[in-house]
Amino acid sequence: MAIALAEVRLLIEASLPGAEVEVSDQTGSQDHLEATVTAAQFKGLSRIDQHRLVKKAVQARFDDGSIHALTIKTGVPG
Repeated sequence: MAIALAEVRLLIEASLPGAEVEVSDQTGSQDHLEATVTAAQFKGLSRIDQHRLVKKAVQARFDDGSIHALTIKTGVPG
């Protein structure tokens, strides 16, 4: 049950308005993904809390099996 990369990007952007989001497929199976997210909302948050915000945005896709693994890289614009 693969997921479109654009859908993942849109889910993250909807959860973090104004964020810059890049999503890539790490294995060619479209269920092991990497998301690089730069968002002003991350300012003052720990890396763990930043990652939690991103994972929360796509949690439904983990729950339905569309995403098996997600590597997350986060940062603050600047």
